[in-house]
Order: sequence, then C-alpha cells, then structure tokens
Amino acid sequence: MAYGLGMQDDSGMTNSVRGVIARAKGEPVEVTTVLVPDPGPGEARVRVQACGVCHTDLHYREGGIGEDFPYLLGHEAAGVVEAVGDGVTGVAPGDFVILNWRAACGQCRACKRGEPWYCFATHNAAQKMTLEDGTPLSPALGIGAFVEETLVAAGQCTKVDPAVPPEVAGLLGCGVMAGLGAAINTGAVTRGDSVAVIGCGGVGDAAILGANLAGAHTIIAVDVDPRKLEWARQFGATHVINAREADPVAEIQALTGGNGADVVIEAVGRPETYRQAFYARDLAGTLVQVGVPTPDMRIELPLLDLFGRGGALKSSWYGDCLPERDFPMLTGLYLQGRLPLEKFVSETITLDGIEDAFAKMERGDVLRSVVKF
Repeated sequence: MAYGLGMQDDSGMTNSVRGVIARAKGEPVEVTTVLVPDPGPGEARVRVQACGVCHTDLHYREGGIGEDFPYLLGHEAAGVVEAVGDGVTGVAPGDFVILNWRAACGQCRACKRGEPWYCFATHNAAQKMTLEDGTPLSPALGIGAFVEETLVAAGQCTKVDPAVPPEVAGLLGCGVMAGLGAAINTGAVTRGDSVAVIGCGGVGDAAILGANLAGAHTIIAVDVDPRKLEWARQFGATHVINAREADPVAEIQALTGGNGADVVIEAVGRPETYRQAFYARDLAGTLVQVGVPTPDMRIELPLLDLFGRGGALKSSWYGDCLPERDFPMLTGLYLQGRLPLEKFVSETITLDGIEDAFAKMERGDVLRSVVKF
C-alpha cells in the first residue's frame, strides 16, 4: 500500500497516510503507515498542515500519561477538513480549522450551568485509526496529529480565518492557548495587575503574553535558564528573575512593594515551584497552576497559611478556553498584528525530525518545533 494523501485501500473505507507513533514506553518514535477511516456520524477527517511538538507528546512516549500503546502522537495542529460524516453541520470540506482536545458536549452538568470550558464529557472520534495489521492506535489527547490526515470528532474542529499560517494557528491547539488562557481566563488578569510567571517555556511565555495583552502593569518572569528569560522579555516581561541566583519569592515581593503579585502563574508543574508561587502572591491573591505534574508528586503546606493568606488556588485546564469563542478572537488579533504568535515558532521540521525535536525541547533549545506537511 503506497503512502499518500487521498490514497485509499482496496475497500475504499480507509486512507493510507504517514504518521508518527510511540510503539512502546520509552522507545524512540517511528514513522509508519496509518490507516484513517472515512468519517462516520459526527466525525471529520482533516488534512493536517502543521502540528507543534509539545511536552505532552513526550509524556505519552515516556508512559507518563497512560499505557495504551501504541500512541499516535501529536495534537497541537491546524489543517483543512477533507470530509465529514452524517449529521455534521459546524464544519464542511475545505474549512481551515484548529484542532482542539476539549470538544464540549453541551449536555453535562458543567455545560448546562453555562461553563462549557469545564465540560466533563468531552468527546473524540468513535472510530479508531489503526496500523496496517489492524492494531488500533490511541490518539494523543484524542487527536493524533503527527500524521498526514487524522480523524476527529467534528466538535474538535474550530473554523478560523485561513489567512493565518497553519504553523501559527496550530499553536492555539494546546500550549499557547494553555498559557494565554491561564492569564486571561483562569487568572482573570486585568489592567494594572502585577503578575509573576514561574517557568518560561512555551506555556509560560504565552502566559506572559496574555498578561501583557490584558493590561498587566508589572509582569515578572522567573526561570533558571538565561535564554528563556530573554525570550520572556520579548513576550512582555517587565522584570526577570534567575531562580538560580536569587530567591524568587523575595524578589517578586520586592518588585511589588513588598506585597507579592496579584496573580502568580505556575507553569512548571513541580512541588517546589508551586510552593514558590503560593508564597509569592499577595494576600488574597490568585495562584494559577498550568504546569502539569507527574502522578507521584505531592505538596504539603501549613493549613494555617492556606487559611490565613486567603485568595484563590486554581488549576487551569487548557487555559479554561472555549475554542469556538477564543480561537477566532486570538487569530483575529494575530492578523491585526496585536498578538505575535509567530515568535513561538523556533523551527519547522518534517515528520522524520520529531525525535530530534524532543531532544531540543528537553535541552530548552526551542520554544516550539512545528511539523509542516
């Protein structure tokens, strides 16, 4: 069976394409043939044009999210709808879309109380993509986009202006949206606020950009890598702290009149940085955790401090975004020159370069490597 977009097997029911899978825990990823079914009811088949290389994909490869190998990696993507199944009305063939991994159901208790960004019953495609021997693939975050075509639930497709380059648009599918939303949606940063962001990778820098967009007066970036602190300045940080050289809690307090920041965003996902974020916020301030911890991590804090410091401790799921609201708005700001999303793209690569991109990401050499098809 030959590779190629639009190439079908003899049954006419599946497309044969190239994709990247993690076959077993800790093993290098591999490029192989993936069979993509034609869309069934409520599904869409999307020709992927670009997909960012995210830490979540590396977590899947390392077995940090589950054991449902083999995984079809990739999820931070944009592309063009090729076909839709019965009952699909929100998108049509030819639409340029960003893929999202939290398609709101509209029926769960969160959706019914008017908070669909918390949807407790998000849905994915019912059919499975497979290997040539019929082995079903587990798509990363229900998408699986390191592949020339993918099958998703139609609700995972958000139509946006096709004038946005796909390598830029796809970033909103995960990391950049997570950071922007942590500041704007979860943290509710507003004009005049002081904000500190601990961890200045792609998500942290997006949180800095979001705080800047929302009108924060003081934006403090904290990291241990001088390169990342310089990147943070490009996204709007007014001050930077190297946590190897100074106590970030004391420094944040010093930069905020001795009080601490109104909003502190933890974008690392470690107990040490969570504790720093907890004590670096002002009394009655807000802590937003958007960094993803591992299952073994624990945090211990004095209960009296939890009570006495007041405020809010929040987790940010996907930036608490509503894709149909946020994606068109943010891509519109990009087209107006007000949201420099292109700065997150460190390099574009092919499917064959994903293993190298993981290594660069772990070394902190890039903000985002993006696969272009």
